[in-house]
Amino acid sequence: MLRVPIAAVDGVNWSGRGESCYEAGSKAMSSEQSSKAPYISIIIPIYNEEEILRGAVNDLREGLVKFGHTYEILLAENGSTDSTVALAAEIADEVSEPGAEVSSFSVNEPNYGKALRQGILKARGEFVICDEIDLCDLDFYTGALNLLLHDKADMVVGSKAMRGAHDNRPMFRRAATRVINGLLRVAVDFRGTDTHGLKAFRRDLVVPVVDRCVVDRDIFASELVVRAGRAKLDVVEIPVEVHEKRRPAINLFRRVPGVMKNLARLTYAIRIEG
Repeated sequence: MLRVPIAAVDGVNWSGRGESCYEAGSKAMSSEQSSKAPYISIIIPIYNEEEILRGAVNDLREGLVKFGHTYEILLAENGSTDSTVALAAEIADEVSEPGAEVSSFSVNEPNYGKALRQGILKARGEFVICDEIDLCDLDFYTGALNLLLHDKADMVVGSKAMRGAHDNRPMFRRAATRVINGLLRVAVDFRGTDTHGLKAFRRDLVVPVVDRCVVDRDIFASELVVRAGRAKLDVVEIPVEVHEKRRPAINLFRRVPGVMKNLARLTYAIRIEG
């Protein structure tokens, strides 16, 4: 099931009831620190990000302090040709500490979906956030965690295309998002407005969905959202504002053949195999 929340997310407590994610986090911090598993896992696929990686990780760690929860950041490197692999390992060694862990791993090929899948399966937190290194949107974290903590969603998708969103990417990138969403509607009866980018969910509910996914690369993120809805998980979209920190690491047009191939494979898997 996919729906849009009927109340607006205000960045603190979208429902107006109970504790915000900040209040709940501050009360739970001491007990979480005594546990080996972090409360939140943040997965960030990275590819040729040597120019922005250190600054983005530092900014994210600073922003996470206000949430009051223990966390891990997993840098999921996939096939970089610059110094991203070494830099990610260096950052992890320098800044990782109890309750605020940073780690990295590599899938040794340019495969966003494979990196994201492995990151989800490696994650140890009760809640998982899938982010992008050029976004790191803490407003999304706030809105998504409030929905999850109040049992108002099983998965939250940050939509760049729904009403209230502000997508400041170049026009051709915005158009590509709408084309993919249109193809997904026709191919697999997708009812939402976005599948790629920011997501947050309860790990125990979504890992079985990950295990059923059959495609990788760019379409894995779409399959994850589509299958979550078909598995009757409560999938909620919230609007996001997108300001990219750098140009895409991979040319959009070079990705088209692979996207179409995996979309065809996904259509067969959903429509024929079920």
